[in-house]
Amino acid sequence: MSGENIKEKEKKQKSKYEILLEKEKKLLSAGGKDKIEKQHKEGKLTARERLQLLFDDGEFEEIDRFVEHRITEFGMGDKKFLGDGVIVGYGKVDGRLVFAFSQDFTVFGGSLGEMFAKKVCKIFDMAAKTGSPIIGLNDSGGARIQEGVLSLGGYGDIFLRNVRYSGVIPQISAIMGPCAGGAVYSPAITDFIFLVKKTSYMFITGPEVTKAATFEEVTKEELGGPEIHMEKSGVAHFLAENDEDCIEKIRKLLSYLPRNYLEDPPFIPSEDPENRKVEELKSLIPEDPNVAFDVREVINAVVDRDSFFEVQSGYAQNIVIGFARMAGKVVGIVANNPAYLAGCLDINSSEKAARFVRFCDCFNIPIITFVDVPGFLPGTAQEHNGIIRRGAKLLYAYAEATVPKITLIMRKAYGGAYVVMGSRHLLADVVLALPQAEIAVMGAEGAVDIIFRKEIQSSPDPKSAREKFINEYKNNFANPWKAAALGFIDDVIKPEDVRIKIIKALHTLEDKVDKLPPKKHGNIPL
Repeated sequence: MSGENIKEKEKKQKSKYEILLEKEKKLLSAGGKDKIEKQHKEGKLTARERLQLLFDDGEFEEIDRFVEHRITEFGMGDKKFLGDGVIVGYGKVDGRLVFAFSQDFTVFGGSLGEMFAKKVCKIFDMAAKTGSPIIGLNDSGGARIQEGVLSLGGYGDIFLRNVRYSGVIPQISAIMGPCAGGAVYSPAITDFIFLVKKTSYMFITGPEVTKAATFEEVTKEELGGPEIHMEKSGVAHFLAENDEDCIEKIRKLLSYLPRNYLEDPPFIPSEDPENRKVEELKSLIPEDPNVAFDVREVINAVVDRDSFFEVQSGYAQNIVIGFARMAGKVVGIVANNPAYLAGCLDINSSEKAARFVRFCDCFNIPIITFVDVPGFLPGTAQEHNGIIRRGAKLLYAYAEATVPKITLIMRKAYGGAYVVMGSRHLLADVVLALPQAEIAVMGAEGAVDIIFRKEIQSSPDPKSAREKFINEYKNNFANPWKAAALGFIDDVIKPEDVRIKIIKALHTLEDKVDKLPPKKHGNIPL
């Protein structure tokens, strides 16, 4: 080959290299400088900036960088962007492999089209094959109208993967901008949803369609803003101040989760002694069953210091759920909270706790239940909205769970609510009770009014007779001794020993093996 031909060949090779550099530069510019600036003015990071915060420094590997849509109608043939509005890839978060996709609002408003969906589906499949969590950072205008049914089909393909991989790998969604129409269903199927104040919202039908259909005038925030889904609907699990706070909270959540259903959650050695006595429980849990207290104080006192990470803190606050560590091991906490509705179970709290129990069971996280429950909330609103069916979800979740289950009865455990809250009858492995625990069909006053109604009415001093019967009932039934005598409680313990006893039970149950009868799947009362 002549010298001239060699130089020409080198020139062509260099030209191809330069093309790559140009394409990479275009990728970084996303939808253009103006749109990036607008994103920042709205208080939002770009799709790429979010991924840089999520992953360890230099660890994110992007794939499908050069994918483009293939639509020519509506002038779309002249409107193409590399990546097609979504960034997908994988990398390390705190040294563990994680997959993610980040929707880019600067490109077609983050709208989903055929190739966009194919990229997301590819990353889902890779996450499942490698047994790794997947995180979706959502910031999208919804379906790409120009692509019609291709866009709808793309959503369907993603929904299928959400369902297929549910319980296989953890799935986390962050709503960091708009999420409307069919787009909300993918996050709804995932395990946890994060919202960001002032920038995110979720709804099936927007304010305009709502007004046209129902004549109801409502803003985006009133219809599906962060506060609505954190406090009223229960759709969301975590609320962040801004994008940076959201990413930080996602990283924290990941620290409690295993990579997949075959692994255990990450163990982090604790400096909090396993044999630490919790003296403050003597005063934190009042002996008087009618005195309210916030169960969060009890949880924080018992678990490893500063390890409790509450889930859905603003919703159905009569029950508290979240992750914590005990002796460095991750546990799931479910606790009645007497500070709200006296700790009664109702529709919202039952569904909130049931879904959390099922998640813990999916991913090998032991469940610790703190019980102080006077029963199910009475009233026509509860009955007419299906407390029978919907309350049964919690019963079903506990009965189905095969992970280690440890229950502490702090005070009241009345009626069917006693059974539902992780009792021995639903195969709790270890059931403990404090001396002030009351296990009964109902409270003493209600029981006496039923059992001794005739005696009280016929007494010359009905008030004194009623008080006498109430005291007798309390002495005979409003205590843990009858249940302990029947083996429904394994031990009655001192409050200061709660942490020690639970940790010993956790160690004992580390190698627990329990399996459900062979079947395709059960039929939870949805």
